[in-house]
Amino acid sequence: MDTWRSLLKADPIDWLLEEDNPSVRLLTLTDLLDLLETDARVIDARRAIMQQGIVPSLLELRESGGHWGEADRFYVAKYKGTVWQLLILAELAAEPADPRIRAACEFILSNSQDLESSGFSAHRSATHGGGRHREVIPCLTGNMVWSLIRLGYLDDERIQRAITWISSTQRFDDGDAEAPTGWPYDKAEPCWGKHSCHMGVVKSLKALAEIPENQRSAAVQDTISEGVEYLLKHHLFKRSHDLSRVSKPGWKRFGFPLMYQTDVLEILDIITKLGYNDDRMQEAIDLVLSKQGADGRWVLENSFNGKFLVDIETKGSPSKWITLRALRVLKRLHDHA
Repeated sequence: MDTWRSLLKADPIDWLLEEDNPSVRLLTLTDLLDLLETDARVIDARRAIMQQGIVPSLLELRESGGHWGEADRFYVAKYKGTVWQLLILAELAAEPADPRIRAACEFILSNSQDLESSGFSAHRSATHGGGRHREVIPCLTGNMVWSLIRLGYLDDERIQRAITWISSTQRFDDGDAEAPTGWPYDKAEPCWGKHSCHMGVVKSLKALAEIPENQRSAAVQDTISEGVEYLLKHHLFKRSHDLSRVSKPGWKRFGFPLMYQTDVLEILDIITKLGYNDDRMQEAIDLVLSKQGADGRWVLENSFNGKFLVDIETKGSPSKWITLRALRVLKRLHDHA
């Protein structure tokens, strides 16, 4: 048995490979079993994602203009607006070439991306077009850059500019230095206050981690190093100035999808994808292992079901998504040991 599988109380791989959740099946085949994209099982799973389950259900609810719900409420209609559907489609490994998905991506780029900074905004600018400059948000920018990379836009000039915005603007200070001034730091205190917003840090790193390593600029590499060190200084979920205290108890309850929120497991998923294995991650790893059931499965503890257009799994029940993420973390830790 592989070393990482020796940490399991039972092996849930066959359960993850069941055909009822083709997205989990695909990611199990590629991320855990290391099958190539040319493998027939991978090809079949990708095809099934677009034919059954949540992805086709969401696409059926899309308006003709490429958006969901009211066009101008693409962000503020939580969690039924266009921003959130793109994020879910990216999480579920939807097919980037599908014209309905391309239309939704173009809608967000046209209405949410600030023409001046290339960050992403909560509202459309009626005056200038694109996103409203004064409402660019770091967690939204990270989520949209991550989603659009997953949906095929990495080489698009607009996403390249947004990546530059993250690497040049995202903060990783800890409340112990003079806060920067000027735009965007004098806007939105929860996002740009004296202490960097943890969710902004996490979603920014999530976006940068999606860039293939051989395509990361020196500025992106530096931003990743600085961001990961910020998280490690916090042991991922603690208060850096008092490591006996958890920053937000909710981060210890695992959920999917997390939208602009985060949790310990998502943070581990991101920094292990970046190749890190540091002693300061151990408390977080122990927390993940402590939540494993006797069947080798993890439970969905946090959910926005009822606020989504289509519910995803069942809160309080074994979760294929949480289990997949936990196994992916354990595998990477073994690979990077």
